[in-house]
Amino acid sequence: MTMQLPARIGLVGCGIISSRYIEVIGGLPEIEIVACADMLPAASETLAEKYGLTDLSVDDILNAPDIDIILNLTPPTAHYPVSKAALESGKSVYSEKPLAATFAEGKALKDLASQKNLRIGCAPDTFLGAGHQSARLYLDEGTVGAPVAANAFMMSRGHEYWHANPAFFYKPGGGPMLDMGVYYLTALVHLLGPVVRVTGSARATWSERTILSQPRRGEIIEVEVPTYVTGILDFKCGAIGTIITTFDTKASALPRIELYGSTGTLNLPDPNTFGGPLQVRTHEDDSWQDLPLRFGHAGNSRGIGPADMAVSSVEGEPHRANGEMALHVLEIMEAIHVASETGQHVDLTTSCERPRPLPEGVYTGIRPA
Repeated sequence: MTMQLPARIGLVGCGIISSRYIEVIGGLPEIEIVACADMLPAASETLAEKYGLTDLSVDDILNAPDIDIILNLTPPTAHYPVSKAALESGKSVYSEKPLAATFAEGKALKDLASQKNLRIGCAPDTFLGAGHQSARLYLDEGTVGAPVAANAFMMSRGHEYWHANPAFFYKPGGGPMLDMGVYYLTALVHLLGPVVRVTGSARATWSERTILSQPRRGEIIEVEVPTYVTGILDFKCGAIGTIITTFDTKASALPRIELYGSTGTLNLPDPNTFGGPLQVRTHEDDSWQDLPLRFGHAGNSRGIGPADMAVSSVEGEPHRANGEMALHVLEIMEAIHVASETGQHVDLTTSCERPRPLPEGVYTGIRPA
């Protein structure tokens, strides 16, 4: 079946994030969500009624002949089976992050997509927002010279302080690196290209966490994954990166990402957002200077990734939030944990291309008007 625009999307997984995708995609001309499904029928029924979608079972949505792409918004441990079923049904798939809970599962998905000649894409698509697309443009224009190094910090307290159901963040497939480090690593790979070697250290600071949020306040979570994870990244381009992700800090004043070039430094936006601020300081500056954003999608724009995948499919181009990069980032995250366990550097087996930048000045959808 040849995909035409607007591509028709079937959403699987009707949790909290699904509403944001639906609302953003409703304003994009390249794709439309037409149906939804969930393993809990009441969840898909409620979402379908709220947004005027067709409510289907998971099996029916995977096999619907008029759906082009499955948008997989299930929890991380379900990413592999749902995406695998979608690909086996002949559907391209775009998944929430990470691509899968393990590198082995992620590789199996990418290989299956290649065998089936189908597209596989994966969040985060925040690097397609105004902040990081502008940073990429300034970097490529030589604003701070040749890349030397980068530091990334995701310093936070745990989800038990605010999330309604925080337990799965402390189970396999969760933890600060897979949950949040994926945003930072995707942003760095987008800017600097692939990583060739990593090492790292990781620990679980507390074996148990007490839920402080409603409605499960007072319940105890057994922690099964590291909650303070530090990685060192050797990029193919020669730059060295450091990343810290943690659920163990009560407060921090560290920046989100700083990229150091031979003639200056970029202070980058939070990679879990689409906008700014974006700042630069060169050897000639006495203080930080604000840089104007040169792209659209500065607000919460989750959904531009699948829109780009649909357009790129029709135009025969590689999509930007692609399975190759998502698998590479997944291997980086898993390898950092392996390095901590083994006390060694880990050479990576995957690589990827830096995704194409978006056209400058695009403010509606992902193509020039």
